[in-house]
Parts: sequence; structure tokens; C-alpha cells
Amino acid sequence: MKINVQSIHFVADRKLIQFIQKKINKLQTFFGRMVRSDVFLRLNNEGVENKTVEIRLKVPGNELFATEKARTFEAATAQATEALRSQLKKFKTRIKSGRV
Repeated sequence: MKINVQSIHFVADRKLIQFIQKKINKLQTFFGRMVRSDVFLRLNNEGVENKTVEIRLKVPGNELFATEKARTFEAATAQATEALRSQLKKFKTRIKSGRV
């Protein structure tokens, strides 16, 4: 699966990108036919939770999306991948029941 990480208005370090890739690759244990993932990292100037992570996950016939804000990019990534995990489980049950 191809993972594109884009940091908007800053340069993400290698450790952060590797952390994001590791979290997204773990999602393949729930659904192995993922095609591509686009990750957008944004810094906001308001509030304490000023780091935003958006993940768009392309699966055959559908696209799943999660966005989360937190104090760190790692925390926001963990929350977003958890949301995608539950979306993948629901998507997988819809496929098995033939409702997709």
C-alpha cells in the first residue's frame, strides 16, 4: 500500500513519518486490500490542541476518512487510526453481507 504524508507549512521529521507509516500499516491486519493512504499534517495557531491529522484511506469501491486534533501529532495519529480501524471493521462486515 502506498502512504503519502504531507505536512502543511512545516517540515515533518523522519521519526514522525515512520510513526505514521507504522500506525497505518497496522490497519492492514483488519482489512488487507487497502490501496492507498493520504495523510495531511497541519499546525493550527489556536488552542492547546493545535495539531491536526487527516487520514484518507482508499479501499476498493470506497474511501474512508478520519480527522483528529491533539497536543501532538502522534496522539492525533493514534486517535485517527483508531477511528479508521472501526470504520474498516464496519466496511468489512458490509462487504461480507453484500451491502456494498
